[in-house]
Amino acid sequence: MRSRDRPSKRYEALADEIEASIRAGTLRAGDRLPSVRQAAASRGVHASTVFQAYYRLEARGLIRAQARSGYYVAAVPPPELEHVSAPEGESIAVDVGERVFAILRATMRRDVVPLGSAFPSPLLFPLARLARTMAATVQRLDPRASVDHLHQGNAALRRQIALRYLVDGLAVDADDLVVTNGAMEALHLALAAVTKPGDAVVVESPTFYAALQALEQRGLRAIEVATHPREGIELGALADVLERQRPAACWLMTNFQNPLGSLMPEAKKRELVELLARHATPLIEDDVYGELYFGARRPPPAKAHDRAGLVLHCSSFSKCLAPGYRIGWIAPGRHLATVARLKLSTTLTASTPAEATIAAYLEHGGYDRHLRKLRHALAQQRDAMLASIARHFPAATRATRPEGGYFLWLELPPGVDAMDVHRRALAQSISVAPGPIFSSRARFERHLRLNCGHPHDERVEAALATLGRLATPP
Repeated sequence: MRSRDRPSKRYEALADEIEASIRAGTLRAGDRLPSVRQAAASRGVHASTVFQAYYRLEARGLIRAQARSGYYVAAVPPPELEHVSAPEGESIAVDVGERVFAILRATMRRDVVPLGSAFPSPLLFPLARLARTMAATVQRLDPRASVDHLHQGNAALRRQIALRYLVDGLAVDADDLVVTNGAMEALHLALAAVTKPGDAVVVESPTFYAALQALEQRGLRAIEVATHPREGIELGALADVLERQRPAACWLMTNFQNPLGSLMPEAKKRELVELLARHATPLIEDDVYGELYFGARRPPPAKAHDRAGLVLHCSSFSKCLAPGYRIGWIAPGRHLATVARLKLSTTLTASTPAEATIAAYLEHGGYDRHLRKLRHALAQQRDAMLASIARHFPAATRATRPEGGYFLWLELPPGVDAMDVHRRALAQSISVAPGPIFSSRARFERHLRLNCGHPHDERVEAALATLGRLATPP
């Protein structure tokens, strides 16, 4: 793994140097950075090198762009969480259902500030336009359409999804896709295709609690593998587990992992796919946050490096376009026939009106414009929440600084219990997601996941001030 102290590219070195100046106080909030042209000339580098460095600093929340004015130093966020998790690396039966459900039931109340929610604000999505599109689409819908697309889903929608892959440089044929009832069904179908009860599945540490629930439901065992909060699962630790334990599959988020927000570098994704191919181990890739990047381009999924058909790539429109429509998909590679049969024998098909609506929306354009607005809003909300954490939380608090998605992962000071913070916060109508629900062994007792996918208004600011007090050691 590349160390921050030994950057592999010139723009990374420049970004790290500027970050050090910001953290040392040499550059302060509000200071204007040299223009791209000035910085390129003074350092003897190409303008693209400076642009990439500034993009990287912007993604870290350290600088902000101001239209027709340049780049400025932002309010300094809390220190970044850097250390790698250290799970035992042994398989364990999963028993998280009751713990997770008890916490999630409490966070679904409308009267709470939804910092523990898994969903961004519905105000960020073009729901009115989708409703108009659905009304027009349903009027034109052929009654026979409800049975036309059994098996793999609406052909027009699969074509639009395949075009999205193509734009990102990934060749996936429309006939290689299966439309599902959201990403969760896609992930469950992938598990069913490549595992049997009693098998072990590799997950990150921490991992999304829904992955643990899925393993528990299917009678599977979990192997938590060491994970870096910025770059994802540690490949050395994974290689050791593959050699010793022969897991049936891996379930990973390579782009903006929930709860860490980690983004696996592209070279590391390639190494991951090659490593798994050597062991003939399938990768179930959960990529529901891939479109929510803050940088210059969409980070390609691990599927982009799949030559053996072992990556079952799963995603949906729920987090980026149409929450509640429950339209997802899977590109299951060599497991296509098995996944299609499983789909046909369980839920038959996704919602015909919802499939047709999203297909029509994508065909008529506007999706990329919506995504640009969504990413901008999420990046601003991330920065605002990090600044608020720096103001209100104890100095020993550490936080991730994701380059996409809408989750922050906090490490609280020694002596603070996340479950206790959760209970006390809920009594004041504030929800958080405590660390233990993201582990099969209830680890991460001092950690919280916070949702920055809602507008940072006075209510959110007051809630964070309250959380900061609750997170202060006695």
